[in-house]
Amino acid sequence: MRLRSLVTVLGAACLLFMTGGPSSLAQGAPQPQQRSFFSFFWQQPPPPPVVVPRRPRVVPPVVKRRAPPVIVRDDPVIPKIDIAHHVLVIGDSLAVLLAGGLDDALNDRPDVAVVNKAKPDSGLVRSDFYDWPKVANDLLASDSKISLGVMLLGLNDRQAIREGETVHEPLSPRWSELYKARIEAVASAFAARRVPLIWVGAPPVQNPRLSVDFVSFNELYRQQVEKAGGQYVDLWGAFVDAENRYTAMGPDVSGQTMRLRLGDGIHFTTAGARKAAHFVDVLIRRQIESQPQPGLIALPVAPGTGAPTNPELQPCGIERLIDGMVGNLPAAPGLPTALQVKPLAGPIQPLTGQASAGEQALLASITDARGRSEAAAQLDRIFGEGIAPEPKPGRLDDYKWPR
Repeated sequence: MRLRSLVTVLGAACLLFMTGGPSSLAQGAPQPQQRSFFSFFWQQPPPPPVVVPRRPRVVPPVVKRRAPPVIVRDDPVIPKIDIAHHVLVIGDSLAVLLAGGLDDALNDRPDVAVVNKAKPDSGLVRSDFYDWPKVANDLLASDSKISLGVMLLGLNDRQAIREGETVHEPLSPRWSELYKARIEAVASAFAARRVPLIWVGAPPVQNPRLSVDFVSFNELYRQQVEKAGGQYVDLWGAFVDAENRYTAMGPDVSGQTMRLRLGDGIHFTTAGARKAAHFVDVLIRRQIESQPQPGLIALPVAPGTGAPTNPELQPCGIERLIDGMVGNLPAAPGLPTALQVKPLAGPIQPLTGQASAGEQALLASITDARGRSEAAAQLDRIFGEGIAPEPKPGRLDDYKWPR
């Protein structure tokens, strides 16, 4: 009986080892690797470790930063040296852009500089915000080199003018009288100092109601400026299409179709400002070139004709002086006749006039020139009568078939 119990215990122990042990271990504890009964007699070699290949590290290539491109202009920038003329530009935000276009247009004039004194959001209505007649007088008094003035405004003037307790609506009769008085005050400031003034009219804008008012504004500008002796420049036709309507696109100064106005429908692009400056640039150059240049000496002129009275400044005066100097030189003794001083020109003989008696004709007749020989007679037959000479054997004009 005791033997049977011992055998049972041994069998249970063997079964326990063969099944890997009880499964009621504590939860969360690491379970040992299960081993079978045969693993005591035969142990398999452990599997080789799995080696995961490491990916090579990809180093991004070093990209060198490209140097900024060198922009070569067709018209190189000429440094301003010894500036003799200052072009004063005043007005609102459109005048600011116009000043940039004028600076580019006058790049080839090193003696001319553009002075930009424009004030955005300014106009002639709100003199309490910015008084342009007073500012114009102060600018002209502070700079003696101002040779010309350019004015462009109107964007901020479509508002009422307050006169005491009375408010005048835009373009009403009293409003127009007050507005014209302020235009005249600016123009008179330039006229008092004898500085030419170019007033640039407002261009069309995308807002049709504002464009209609600008037409009335431009007429007031033109009347008052020309009355004060200034010049008026109309930009309207340069910024409308074939039907006289606002257009943002159009040809620039080189003829290429470009965007001339910004997205707000009011201000210029760079190409638009350069195009607007083109119409003003022509008048600026004309005014500057007509002004007397400093450092020049006025020469005496005849009161009747205005021609210079100095003999050397008259037509062919230098040549006559040289002829007189050469003709008065004494002949060097001992020199042959060919080396002595001769006049620059001999007596004048008309080719078509009648020759006097005893003078030989300059040109001989064709008969006299050819002579009376047989060769001359043959030339007369060839060129005069059109008779070809007889061919000679072996010459190029011999067309006979050889026998």
